[in-house]
Amino acid sequence: MNQKAPERESYDIVIIGGAIMGASTAWFLTEDKDFDGRVLVVDRDLSFETSSTMHTNSCMRQQFSTDLNVRISQFAAKFVKNLRAYMGGDERVPELSIRSFGYMYLADTDEFANVLRENQQVQLAAGAATQLMSPDQINAAYPFYNVDDIVLGSINLVDEGLWDATAVFDWWRRSARERGVEYIENEVVAMTKNANGSRIESVTLATGEVIACGQVLNSSGPRAARTSEMAGIHVPVEPRKRYSWIFKAEEPLDRDLPLTIDPSGVHVRENGGGTYQCGGHSDVDPAVDYDDFAMDHAIWENHVWPILATRIPQFEAIKVQSEWAGHYAYNTFDHNAIMGPHTEIENFFLLNGFSGHGLQQSPAMGRGTAEILVHGTYKTLDMSQFHFERIPMGRKIIEKAVI
Repeated sequence: MNQKAPERESYDIVIIGGAIMGASTAWFLTEDKDFDGRVLVVDRDLSFETSSTMHTNSCMRQQFSTDLNVRISQFAAKFVKNLRAYMGGDERVPELSIRSFGYMYLADTDEFANVLRENQQVQLAAGAATQLMSPDQINAAYPFYNVDDIVLGSINLVDEGLWDATAVFDWWRRSARERGVEYIENEVVAMTKNANGSRIESVTLATGEVIACGQVLNSSGPRAARTSEMAGIHVPVEPRKRYSWIFKAEEPLDRDLPLTIDPSGVHVRENGGGTYQCGGHSDVDPAVDYDDFAMDHAIWENHVWPILATRIPQFEAIKVQSEWAGHYAYNTFDHNAIMGPHTEIENFFLLNGFSGHGLQQSPAMGRGTAEILVHGTYKTLDMSQFHFERIPMGRKIIEKAVI
Protein backbone atom coordinates (compact mmCIF):
# COMPACT_ATOMS: atom_id res chain seq x y z
CA MET A 1 0.00 0.00 0.00
CA ASN A 2 1.39 3.40 -0.95
CA GLN A 3 2.44 5.82 1.75
CA LYS A 4 0.00 8.72 2.12
CA ALA A 5 1.42 10.76 5.01
CA PRO A 6 4.75 12.60 4.71
CA GLU A 7 7.50 11.64 7.12
CA ARG A 8 8.47 15.23 7.85
CA GLU A 9 6.88 18.64 8.32
CA SER A 10 9.35 20.45 6.06
CA TYR A 11 11.10 19.75 2.76
CA ASP A 12 13.60 21.65 0.66
CA ILE A 13 11.73 20.81 -2.55
CA VAL A 14 8.13 19.68 -2.96
CA ILE A 15 7.37 18.23 -6.41
CA ILE A 16 3.67 18.19 -7.27
CA GLY A 17 3.16 15.44 -9.83
CA GLY A 18 5.27 12.31 -9.92
CA ALA A 19 4.82 11.12 -13.49
CA ILE A 20 7.63 11.31 -16.04
CA MET A 21 8.64 14.96 -15.49
CA GLY A 22 8.47 14.86 -11.71
CA ALA A 23 10.32 11.54 -11.65
CA SER A 24 13.06 12.81 -13.95
CA THR A 25 13.57 15.97 -11.91
CA ALA A 26 13.62 14.09 -8.61
CA TRP A 27 16.24 11.66 -9.89
CA PHE A 28 18.47 14.35 -11.39
CA LEU A 29 18.34 16.20 -8.07
CA THR A 30 19.90 13.14 -6.46
CA GLU A 31 22.66 13.24 -9.08
CA ASP A 32 23.71 16.80 -8.16
CA LYS A 33 26.65 16.75 -5.78
CA ASP A 34 25.82 20.28 -4.66
CA PHE A 35 22.37 19.28 -3.41
CA ASP A 36 21.75 17.35 -0.23
CA GLY A 37 18.24 18.57 0.56
CA ARG A 38 15.04 16.70 1.25
CA VAL A 39 12.67 16.08 -1.64
CA LEU A 40 8.98 15.16 -1.41
CA VAL A 41 7.07 13.98 -4.50
CA VAL A 42 3.28 14.16 -4.17
CA ASP A 43 0.97 12.44 -6.65
CA ARG A 44 -2.73 11.62 -6.51
CA ASP A 45 -2.17 8.10 -7.86
CA LEU A 46 1.18 6.37 -7.66
CA SER A 47 -0.03 3.70 -10.08
CA PHE A 48 -0.07 6.52 -12.69
CA GLU A 49 -2.83 4.59 -14.44
CA THR A 50 -4.43 7.63 -16.09
CA SER A 51 -1.29 9.74 -16.45
CA SER A 52 -0.11 11.02 -19.82
CA THR A 53 3.08 9.05 -19.17
CA MET A 54 1.23 5.72 -19.25
CA HIS A 55 -0.86 6.62 -22.31
CA THR A 56 2.04 7.48 -24.58
CA ASN A 57 3.21 5.82 -27.79
CA SER A 58 6.74 5.55 -26.28
CA CYS A 59 8.58 7.02 -29.25
CA MET A 60 11.16 9.74 -29.69
CA ARG A 61 12.08 11.86 -32.68
CA GLN A 62 14.57 14.53 -33.67
CA GLN A 63 12.35 15.98 -36.38
CA PHE A 64 11.49 19.28 -34.75
CA SER A 65 11.64 22.76 -36.26
CA THR A 66 13.64 24.44 -33.48
CA ASP A 67 17.26 23.72 -32.68
CA LEU A 68 16.70 23.37 -28.94
CA ASN A 69 13.92 20.82 -29.33
CA VAL A 70 16.18 18.76 -31.60
CA ARG A 71 19.01 18.85 -29.06
CA ILE A 72 16.63 17.96 -26.22
CA SER A 73 15.65 14.78 -28.07
CA GLN A 74 19.26 13.99 -28.87
CA PHE A 75 20.03 13.95 -25.17
CA ALA A 76 17.05 11.65 -24.64
CA ALA A 77 18.54 9.19 -27.14
CA LYS A 78 21.93 9.35 -25.43
CA PHE A 79 20.37 8.87 -22.01
CA VAL A 80 18.23 5.91 -23.00
CA LYS A 81 21.05 4.11 -24.79
CA ASN A 82 23.33 4.63 -21.80
CA LEU A 83 20.79 4.23 -18.99
CA ARG A 84 22.88 1.80 -16.96
CA ALA A 85 25.93 4.05 -17.15
CA TYR A 86 23.87 7.07 -16.06
CA MET A 87 22.61 4.95 -13.17
CA GLY A 88 26.17 4.42 -11.98
CA GLY A 89 26.71 1.06 -13.66
CA ASP A 90 24.06 -0.66 -11.52
CA GLU A 91 23.74 -4.13 -13.03
CA ARG A 92 20.08 -4.30 -12.05
CA VAL A 93 19.38 -1.58 -14.63
CA PRO A 94 18.57 -2.92 -18.11
CA GLU A 95 20.60 -2.09 -21.18
CA LEU A 96 18.19 -0.28 -23.50
CA SER A 97 18.19 0.59 -27.17
CA ILE A 98 16.00 2.51 -29.60
CA ARG A 99 14.12 0.69 -32.32
CA SER A 100 14.92 3.26 -34.96
CA PHE A 101 12.24 2.80 -37.57
CA GLY A 102 11.98 6.60 -37.79
CA TYR A 103 9.12 9.04 -38.09
CA MET A 104 7.74 9.46 -41.60
CA TYR A 105 6.15 12.85 -42.17
CA LEU A 106 4.05 12.90 -45.32
CA ALA A 107 3.26 16.19 -47.04
CA ASP A 108 0.38 16.44 -49.49
CA THR A 109 0.80 20.13 -50.35
CA ASP A 110 3.70 22.25 -51.60
CA GLU A 111 3.29 24.45 -48.53
CA PHE A 112 3.76 21.56 -46.10
CA ALA A 113 6.59 20.18 -48.22
CA ASN A 114 8.40 23.50 -47.84
CA VAL A 115 7.94 23.28 -44.07
CA LEU A 116 9.59 19.84 -44.12
CA ARG A 117 12.48 21.25 -46.18
CA GLU A 118 12.96 24.13 -43.74
CA ASN A 119 12.76 21.79 -40.77
CA GLN A 120 15.35 19.48 -42.30
CA GLN A 121 17.86 22.32 -42.48
CA VAL A 122 17.44 22.97 -38.76
CA GLN A 123 17.73 19.28 -37.99
CA LEU A 124 20.84 18.74 -40.13
CA ALA A 125 22.53 21.76 -38.53
CA ALA A 126 21.94 20.15 -35.13
CA GLY A 127 23.46 16.86 -36.30
CA ALA A 128 20.30 14.88 -37.07
CA ALA A 129 20.18 12.48 -40.01
CA THR A 130 16.90 13.57 -41.58
CA GLN A 131 16.32 12.55 -45.20
CA LEU A 132 13.79 13.99 -47.61
CA MET A 133 12.11 11.50 -49.93
CA SER A 134 10.21 11.95 -53.17
CA PRO A 135 7.06 9.88 -53.70
CA ASP A 136 9.04 7.48 -55.91
CA GLN A 137 11.70 7.07 -53.22
CA ILE A 138 9.03 6.46 -50.59
CA ASN A 139 7.39 3.88 -52.83
CA ALA A 140 10.69 2.08 -53.40
CA ALA A 141 11.58 1.92 -49.69
CA TYR A 142 8.06 1.39 -48.33
CA PRO A 143 5.89 -0.03 -51.14
CA PHE A 144 2.88 -0.51 -48.85
CA TYR A 145 2.11 3.24 -48.80
CA ASN A 146 -0.36 4.85 -51.16
CA VAL A 147 1.55 7.99 -52.19
CA ASP A 148 -0.72 9.18 -55.01
CA ASP A 149 -1.41 12.46 -53.20
CA ILE A 150 2.01 12.88 -51.57
CA VAL A 151 4.46 15.62 -52.56
CA LEU A 152 7.33 14.88 -50.13
CA GLY A 153 8.28 12.72 -47.19
CA SER A 154 10.73 13.28 -44.34
CA ILE A 155 12.32 10.54 -42.22
CA ASN A 156 15.23 10.06 -39.83
CA LEU A 157 16.41 6.51 -39.16
CA VAL A 158 18.99 7.37 -36.48
CA ASP A 159 17.85 7.46 -32.84
CA GLU A 160 14.24 7.97 -33.86
CA GLY A 161 11.62 5.41 -32.96
CA LEU A 162 10.41 3.15 -30.15
CA TRP A 163 12.05 3.01 -26.70
CA ASP A 164 11.20 1.48 -23.33
CA ALA A 165 9.88 4.54 -21.53
CA THR A 166 8.38 2.43 -18.75
CA ALA A 167 11.79 1.06 -17.82
CA VAL A 168 13.31 4.55 -17.63
CA PHE A 169 10.35 5.84 -15.61
CA ASP A 170 10.51 2.90 -13.20
CA TRP A 171 14.23 3.24 -12.65
CA TRP A 172 14.09 6.98 -12.08
CA ARG A 173 11.57 6.38 -9.29
CA ARG A 174 13.30 3.34 -7.84
CA SER A 175 16.75 4.93 -7.84
CA ALA A 176 15.49 8.24 -6.42
CA ARG A 177 13.71 6.45 -3.58
CA GLU A 178 16.84 4.45 -2.78
CA ARG A 179 18.70 7.77 -2.58
CA GLY A 180 16.20 9.29 -0.14
CA VAL A 181 13.50 10.94 -2.24
CA GLU A 182 10.11 10.45 -0.59
CA TYR A 183 7.02 9.62 -2.67
CA ILE A 184 3.52 9.85 -1.21
CA GLU A 185 0.10 9.13 -2.71
CA ASN A 186 -1.73 12.30 -1.73
CA GLU A 187 -2.87 15.58 -3.24
CA VAL A 188 -1.85 19.18 -2.71
CA VAL A 189 -5.10 21.09 -2.20
CA ALA A 190 -3.84 24.52 -1.10
CA MET A 191 -0.76 26.73 -0.88
CA THR A 192 0.07 29.49 1.57
CA LYS A 193 2.21 32.46 0.54
CA ASN A 194 4.18 34.90 2.68
CA ALA A 195 2.83 38.33 3.55
CA ASN A 196 3.91 40.06 0.32
CA GLY A 197 3.03 37.09 -1.89
CA SER A 198 6.57 36.54 -3.16
CA ARG A 199 7.06 32.99 -1.85
CA ILE A 200 5.14 29.80 -1.19
CA GLU A 201 5.63 29.06 2.50
CA SER A 202 3.67 25.80 2.73
CA VAL A 203 1.42 23.38 0.91
CA THR A 204 -1.61 21.67 2.42
CA LEU A 205 -2.37 18.04 1.62
CA ALA A 206 -5.79 16.46 1.15
CA THR A 207 -5.20 14.51 4.37
CA GLY A 208 -4.72 17.76 6.30
CA GLU A 209 -0.96 17.97 6.77
CA VAL A 210 0.66 21.38 6.23
CA ILE A 211 4.15 21.01 4.77
CA ALA A 212 6.70 23.83 4.86
CA CYS A 213 8.71 24.04 1.65
CA GLY A 214 11.80 25.76 0.32
CA GLN A 215 10.81 25.40 -3.33
CA VAL A 216 7.75 24.05 -5.13
CA LEU A 217 7.72 22.45 -8.58
CA ASN A 218 4.50 22.14 -10.56
CA SER A 219 4.95 19.05 -12.73
CA SER A 220 1.34 17.95 -12.62
CA GLY A 221 0.78 17.25 -16.33
CA PRO A 222 -2.71 18.03 -17.63
CA ARG A 223 -3.63 19.33 -14.14
CA ALA A 224 -0.99 22.06 -14.31
CA ALA A 225 -3.50 24.91 -14.35
CA ARG A 226 -5.30 23.60 -11.26
CA THR A 227 -2.01 23.33 -9.37
CA SER A 228 -0.89 26.82 -10.39
CA GLU A 229 -4.22 28.34 -9.42
CA MET A 230 -3.45 27.46 -5.79
CA ALA A 231 -0.51 29.86 -6.06
CA GLY A 232 -2.65 32.52 -7.76
CA ILE A 233 -1.03 31.85 -11.14
CA HIS A 234 -2.61 31.10 -14.51
CA VAL A 235 -0.81 28.77 -16.89
CA PRO A 236 -2.35 28.14 -20.34
CA VAL A 237 -2.39 24.33 -20.04
CA GLU A 238 -5.48 22.18 -20.41
CA PRO A 239 -6.26 18.48 -20.89
CA ARG A 240 -6.98 17.55 -24.50
CA LYS A 241 -8.17 14.04 -25.26
CA ARG A 242 -6.08 11.81 -27.51
CA TYR A 243 -7.21 8.36 -28.63
CA SER A 244 -5.04 5.29 -29.23
CA TRP A 245 -5.71 1.90 -30.77
CA ILE A 246 -3.63 -1.26 -31.12
CA PHE A 247 -4.72 -3.43 -34.00
CA LYS A 248 -3.63 -6.61 -35.75
CA ALA A 249 -3.41 -6.72 -39.52
CA GLU A 250 -4.76 -9.74 -41.38
CA GLU A 251 -1.83 -9.26 -43.79
CA PRO A 252 1.09 -7.72 -41.83
CA LEU A 253 3.55 -5.48 -43.60
CA ASP A 254 6.79 -7.09 -44.74
CA ARG A 255 9.03 -4.55 -42.97
CA ASP A 256 8.95 -2.13 -40.04
CA LEU A 257 6.38 0.62 -40.32
CA PRO A 258 7.84 4.03 -39.43
CA LEU A 259 5.76 6.16 -37.13
CA THR A 260 3.81 7.65 -39.99
CA ILE A 261 2.21 11.08 -39.64
CA ASP A 262 -0.48 11.27 -42.27
CA PRO A 263 -1.34 14.78 -43.52
CA SER A 264 -4.69 14.31 -41.76
CA GLY A 265 -2.89 14.16 -38.38
CA VAL A 266 -3.61 10.47 -37.83
CA HIS A 267 -0.42 8.63 -36.92
CA VAL A 268 0.45 4.92 -36.89
CA ARG A 269 3.56 2.90 -36.10
CA GLU A 270 5.05 -0.56 -35.88
CA ASN A 271 4.22 -2.40 -32.66
CA GLY A 272 5.62 -5.86 -33.43
CA GLY A 273 4.19 -9.29 -34.15
CA GLY A 274 1.92 -8.05 -36.90
CA THR A 275 0.35 -5.45 -34.62
CA TYR A 276 0.38 -1.68 -34.95
CA GLN A 277 -0.46 1.31 -32.79
CA CYS A 278 -2.24 4.36 -34.11
CA GLY A 279 -3.55 7.57 -32.63
CA GLY A 280 -5.70 10.53 -33.44
CA HIS A 281 -8.31 12.94 -32.17
CA SER A 282 -11.51 14.55 -33.29
CA ASP A 283 -11.58 17.57 -35.58
CA VAL A 284 -13.23 19.47 -32.74
CA ASP A 285 -10.60 19.41 -29.99
CA PRO A 286 -11.91 21.02 -26.80
CA ALA A 287 -10.49 20.92 -23.30
CA VAL A 288 -12.00 18.02 -21.35
CA ASP A 289 -12.57 17.24 -17.71
CA TYR A 290 -9.53 15.98 -15.85
CA ASP A 291 -11.21 12.62 -15.26
CA ASP A 292 -12.77 12.16 -18.72
CA PHE A 293 -11.18 9.15 -20.40
CA ALA A 294 -14.25 7.88 -22.26
CA MET A 295 -13.71 6.52 -25.77
CA ASP A 296 -15.52 7.95 -28.78
CA HIS A 297 -15.90 4.91 -31.03
CA ALA A 298 -17.19 6.97 -33.94
CA ILE A 299 -13.75 8.53 -34.36
CA TRP A 300 -12.30 5.12 -35.23
CA GLU A 301 -15.10 4.09 -37.57
CA ASN A 302 -15.61 7.39 -39.35
CA HIS A 303 -12.18 9.01 -39.28
CA VAL A 304 -9.13 6.96 -38.27
CA TRP A 305 -9.74 3.59 -39.93
CA PRO A 306 -10.73 5.07 -43.33
CA ILE A 307 -7.55 7.18 -43.33
CA LEU A 308 -5.39 4.18 -42.41
CA ALA A 309 -6.94 2.01 -45.10
CA THR A 310 -6.46 4.73 -47.72
CA ARG A 311 -2.83 5.41 -46.81
CA ILE A 312 -1.88 1.73 -46.32
CA PRO A 313 -4.31 -0.48 -48.28
CA GLN A 314 -3.21 -3.60 -46.36
CA PHE A 315 -4.87 -2.02 -43.33
CA GLU A 316 -8.32 -2.46 -44.81
CA ALA A 317 -8.48 -5.84 -43.01
CA ILE A 318 -7.54 -5.22 -39.38
CA LYS A 319 -8.90 -6.05 -35.93
CA VAL A 320 -8.66 -3.71 -32.95
CA GLN A 321 -7.12 -5.47 -29.94
CA SER A 322 -7.14 -2.64 -27.42
CA GLU A 323 -8.00 1.04 -27.21
CA TRP A 324 -7.78 3.88 -24.74
CA ALA A 325 -8.08 7.62 -24.33
CA GLY A 326 -5.40 9.71 -22.68
CA HIS A 327 -4.71 13.39 -22.19
CA TYR A 328 -2.18 15.76 -23.69
CA ALA A 329 -1.06 18.50 -21.32
CA TYR A 330 -1.83 21.00 -24.06
CA ASN A 331 -0.17 24.41 -23.96
CA THR A 332 -2.69 26.64 -25.72
CA PHE A 333 -0.15 29.48 -25.97
CA ASP A 334 2.47 27.89 -28.23
CA HIS A 335 2.47 24.08 -27.69
CA ASN A 336 5.91 24.13 -26.06
CA ALA A 337 7.19 23.52 -22.54
CA ILE A 338 6.54 26.08 -19.81
CA MET A 339 9.33 25.73 -17.30
CA GLY A 340 11.60 27.53 -14.89
CA PRO A 341 10.83 30.03 -12.14
CA HIS A 342 7.71 32.12 -11.97
CA THR A 343 8.24 35.82 -12.56
CA GLU A 344 6.76 36.96 -9.23
CA ILE A 345 6.68 33.97 -6.87
CA GLU A 346 10.37 33.31 -6.56
CA ASN A 347 10.27 29.75 -5.22
CA PHE A 348 7.49 28.45 -7.51
CA PHE A 349 8.79 26.57 -10.55
CA LEU A 350 6.99 25.09 -13.55
CA LEU A 351 7.48 22.07 -15.78
CA ASN A 352 4.30 21.92 -17.83
CA GLY A 353 2.55 22.08 -21.18
CA PHE A 354 4.47 19.61 -23.34
CA SER A 355 1.57 19.09 -25.74
CA GLY A 356 2.39 15.47 -26.56
CA HIS A 357 6.19 15.44 -26.77
CA GLY A 358 6.96 15.38 -23.05
CA LEU A 359 8.03 11.77 -22.70
CA GLN A 360 10.92 12.10 -25.14
CA GLN A 361 11.90 15.44 -23.61
CA SER A 362 11.86 14.21 -20.02
CA PRO A 363 15.58 13.42 -19.60
CA ALA A 364 16.72 16.90 -20.66
CA MET A 365 13.82 18.67 -18.96
CA GLY A 366 14.33 16.90 -15.64
CA ARG A 367 18.05 17.54 -15.79
CA GLY A 368 17.55 21.23 -16.60
CA THR A 369 14.91 21.73 -13.93
CA ALA A 370 17.13 20.12 -11.31
CA GLU A 371 19.94 22.46 -12.37
CA ILE A 372 17.89 25.61 -12.03
CA LEU A 373 16.37 24.49 -8.73
CA VAL A 374 19.81 23.92 -7.22
CA HIS A 375 22.02 26.45 -9.02
CA GLY A 376 19.61 29.09 -10.28
CA THR A 377 21.00 28.61 -13.78
CA TYR A 378 21.48 25.92 -16.42
CA LYS A 379 24.70 23.91 -16.50
CA THR A 380 24.00 21.94 -19.69
CA LEU A 381 21.37 22.96 -22.25
CA ASP A 382 20.10 26.50 -21.76
CA MET A 383 16.32 26.13 -21.43
CA SER A 384 15.60 29.77 -20.62
CA GLN A 385 13.62 30.33 -23.82
CA PHE A 386 10.96 28.04 -22.32
CA HIS A 387 10.59 30.11 -19.17
CA PHE A 388 7.18 31.29 -17.99
CA GLU A 389 8.13 34.92 -18.58
CA ARG A 390 7.54 34.54 -22.33
CA ILE A 391 3.81 34.10 -21.76
CA PRO A 392 2.93 37.51 -20.24
CA MET A 393 5.32 39.01 -22.80
CA GLY A 394 3.46 37.31 -25.66
CA ARG A 395 6.71 35.81 -26.99
CA LYS A 396 5.74 32.53 -28.64
CA ILE A 397 8.14 29.76 -29.57
CA ILE A 398 6.86 28.51 -32.89
CA GLU A 399 7.35 24.76 -33.16
CA LYS A 400 6.00 23.59 -36.51
CA ALA A 401 6.36 19.87 -35.83
CA VAL A 402 3.64 19.20 -33.27
CA ILE A 403 1.68 15.98 -33.70
